[in-house]
Amino acid sequence: MLRDFDFSSLARANSLAVSCSASIRHQTGSFQVDEVLPFKPDGEGGHVWLKIRKSGINTDWLANELARFAEVPQVAVGYAGLKDRHAVTTQWFSIKVEGLTEPEWSDFEIANIEIVEQTRHGKKLKRGVLAGNIFDLHLTEMTGAPELWQEHLELIAKQGVPNYFAEQRFGRQANNLHAVGNWFSTGKGPKKRQQKSMYLSSARSWLFNLILDQRLRLGNWNKAIEGDVMLLAGTKASLFNAELSDTVLQSRVNKMDIHPTGPLWGKGKPLTQNECLALEQQVLMSWDDWQSGLEKAGMKQERRALRLYPQGIEWEYLADNELQLRFFLPAGSYATAVMRELAVLFDASNSLPAV
Repeated sequence: MLRDFDFSSLARANSLAVSCSASIRHQTGSFQVDEVLPFKPDGEGGHVWLKIRKSGINTDWLANELARFAEVPQVAVGYAGLKDRHAVTTQWFSIKVEGLTEPEWSDFEIANIEIVEQTRHGKKLKRGVLAGNIFDLHLTEMTGAPELWQEHLELIAKQGVPNYFAEQRFGRQANNLHAVGNWFSTGKGPKKRQQKSMYLSSARSWLFNLILDQRLRLGNWNKAIEGDVMLLAGTKASLFNAELSDTVLQSRVNKMDIHPTGPLWGKGKPLTQNECLALEQQVLMSWDDWQSGLEKAGMKQERRALRLYPQGIEWEYLADNELQLRFFLPAGSYATAVMRELAVLFDASNSLPAV
């Protein structure tokens, strides 16, 4: 079945966001991302930990360069997650040097890279060990009424945004999703484990987006419906079924204490019931081949919050058409999801829509 994967067609909570626009990445430093770990390195152990600020540098490439400089295998270098190369990013890397002669890190000189902190820890930094990221964005060439911008910002701060998986999750021109379709229709999957994992993640993410899109169109993306599965804020798996007879339930939703969820598809009995189960089944009715493919691949039923709340959001108007915006997002969420509820953004480097 030929399918069209159009991220831009997914519903917004704020339909008026498209009436405003701005440019992003107009200069180095206009898009900054600072990684936040869930703990601090303890200062001793067989792994050197480096906090590195970089610009225009791919995370994997830098990890390989660190391994080469330290004369260790690539597997000896760890990091929590990939960062956008088209941004100024700060993140931690670990290098196992136990039993080896540690290099002089001040001699590690590469353009657009700066080691801002150095310490030690007893363990390797593994993928996914991340609290989240702080985003610091500078928008220019803003169009749209000033009062609209203010309304959009206040709305985001009040109700959060739809927790979509962003376009980068799906590869350039949604190539990952097209590859998944071919895999599930022919049974011929990728041989490389990393590629297989990436395709499966993309498939689950797209099905989740479709459910969230429908909940937005029905106006209940930030409300509990009968049979919903709720997630306790700040957790990844503290789930419970919603009972609409609970008069406190919607109050907890309004206070961002709990969030409605959508499925990350896999084998196992669906966790939802009644109205919510029927809604999800209806949306995914024509995606039974993907559901079966994910189950055969060994994926298990999980849930993800439908709503994302940018913590500590603050903004400052620098001029009539410039805005500085700062917020924290937990791991696994995307700044794109926040920005598409604010305005249509254009990448200043190529004049293409960035959101």
